Amino acid sequence: MSSSVLYDVPGPKAIVRNRIIGVVVVLVVLSIAAWVIWRLFDTGQFTAQKWELFTYTAIWMRFLEATLNTLAAFASAAVGAIILGFVLALGRLSDHAWIRVPVSWIVEVLRAIPVLIFMMLLYYGLPVVGVKMAPYFAVVIALVAYNGSVLAEVIRAGVESLPRGQKEAGYAIGLRKSGVMRLVLLPQAIRAMMPVIVAQLVVTLKDTALGFIITYPELLYLVKLLGSNAQFGSPLIPAAMVGGSIYVALCLALSYVAYLLEKRTRRSPRAQRGEARPIQDLTTTQLIATQEEPDRIAARRGFGKYDGSAGMGH
Repeated sequence: MSSSVLYDVPGPKAIVRNRIIGVVVVLVVLSIAAWVIWRLFDTGQFTAQKWELFTYTAIWMRFLEATLNTLAAFASAAVGAIILGFVLALGRLSDHAWIRVPVSWIVEVLRAIPVLIFMMLLYYGLPVVGVKMAPYFAVVIALVAYNGSVLAEVIRAGVESLPRGQKEAGYAIGLRKSGVMRLVLLPQAIRAMMPVIVAQLVVTLKDTALGFIITYPELLYLVKLLGSNAQFGSPLIPAAMVGGSIYVALCLALSYVAYLLEKRTRRSPRAQRGEARPIQDLTTTQLIATQEEPDRIAARRGFGKYDGSAGMGH
């Protein structure tokens, strides 16, 4: 009988027990779903009056506008969070304590502040000191600050999870720290942490819904607005179903784009040539070639890597 590394292969009694547990779980889930649907029917959530609102073209145009506002905030926040994450991660990985310690405190503070409180401080707090901020910028800045700090820890953890020999081999063949980080460590860390990065971007997309608290006209703001329409029976549940479906579609689309990006990266010629491969699979020429040009420029100017010590020698 074959065995698994993680657990022993179940015997006949264990197989029967697992099947019974699986059937019971499925029946419980189906029962809960049936009860929820019954309650929706019983409370009139599927009546024509509550869904009549969604037969108007103007309503769907407003959903389109709200979706575009959501995507606009997400796109700016995602780009800003990734850039901030890289900057903070490099600071956390610095060998200099005067850089590493302050950046570590900044990361911890930004991670500790809830996104909603950050948005409210920017939108409602700054006017107290005479600074007014539009809801869009309050949403984007809050999302960049929080998710950037989280991504910084993700990237740092990815770099530190790599074998120590990767860094040491890079130094051994003459690479500077910037070259080791750029050519050896970061490509491997990003590829290893890609699922976590995508998951955090999905969180960023969903957190844009918090903008309705500060009147940013995104999807949840529109859902709340339509749900309070008494003329159509206050269709909050139908509006939430439509808005929730749009959120699910956006998150699935983002996950699919990330999957295509990862698949393309694995098949790209640069990856096959060794940009993100372990350092033992690279040649010295491939790694040092990208650093030769700055040395040539320095040589033309009459000084080089050891210009300080050379000057002292003369």
